[in-house]
Amino acid sequence: MITAVAGGVGAARLLRGLVRVVPPEDVTAVVNTGDDTEVHGLHVSPDLDTVTYTLAGLNDDERGWGLAGETWAAMDALERLGGDTWFRLGDRDLATHLYRSERLRQGAALSTVTAEIAAALGVGARLLPVSDDPLRTHLTLAGGPEVTFQDYFVRRRHAVAVEAVRFSGADAARPGPGVLDALVRAELVVVCPSNPIVSVGPVLAVPGVRDALAARRDDVVAVSPIVAGAALKGPADRLMAELGHEPTVVGVARLYAAFAGTLVVDDADAALAARVEACDVRCVVAPTVMHTPADAAALAVRLLDAHRAPASPAAP
Repeated sequence: MITAVAGGVGAARLLRGLVRVVPPEDVTAVVNTGDDTEVHGLHVSPDLDTVTYTLAGLNDDERGWGLAGETWAAMDALERLGGDTWFRLGDRDLATHLYRSERLRQGAALSTVTAEIAAALGVGARLLPVSDDPLRTHLTLAGGPEVTFQDYFVRRRHAVAVEAVRFSGADAARPGPGVLDALVRAELVVVCPSNPIVSVGPVLAVPGVRDALAARRDDVVAVSPIVAGAALKGPADRLMAELGHEPTVVGVARLYAAFAGTLVVDDADAALAARVEACDVRCVVAPTVMHTPADAAALAVRLLDAHRAPASPAAP
């Protein structure tokens, strides 16, 4: 079994590659819920939905989120009425949020509802919210207020500097059903190329998760979301710099060194392999940019090989 720590588009693409090279039922994804929010009275789980839609083959690859062929009639009508539409939900996407919200109101746990949605959409992999308890990422803007993740990421288009990040509810949150077991029992744990601060960070903040990874550090292989000093999508590089971390694969290695024994970096960062390994993290160099599903599958194969052949660090 392979367990992935996942959040957002990069994770969804890598998971799509993994299920092409191993049976989907052998893949479990522990997914970030720090991005979850309430929009128009509906519970929205952006990272869970991105992973679900991608594995179901329904995602919009160009945007990286949402459903392919989406329409926006409901949001357009709401806008004409003067409603707040800065967080736009597509017409087909609304069905997911309506179903999730109704089931939660009926008393079902988020993990239960996630499994129901995944099964209905034909997803073979097991998707686990990191916690069924409320967990929300909050960011303090430089010289300004503390805002929710979606306010920062969508409303302000992550174009404002950040001076602090906290995970509200993390201290009281319990790992979701099956989460710790999936991390402990997996042959390989993959930390997907997700934002280390606001995608992987909330997962690690749930009590027990970081310790479970650290206890089997040699079996944890992470993929850097930073390539040649920049994030491929989103604000990971800027957030790292703003919070005092080097926005390179070396900075990622330092953030992950306590719980990941191996870091896979892109060919563009081969020259930094020695600095990564100076962090006591084995460095494997490989193509990590996933332009196509075939690229994702090739990267998945390289991750499996890296775990099976620990004696070949930094081999391109």
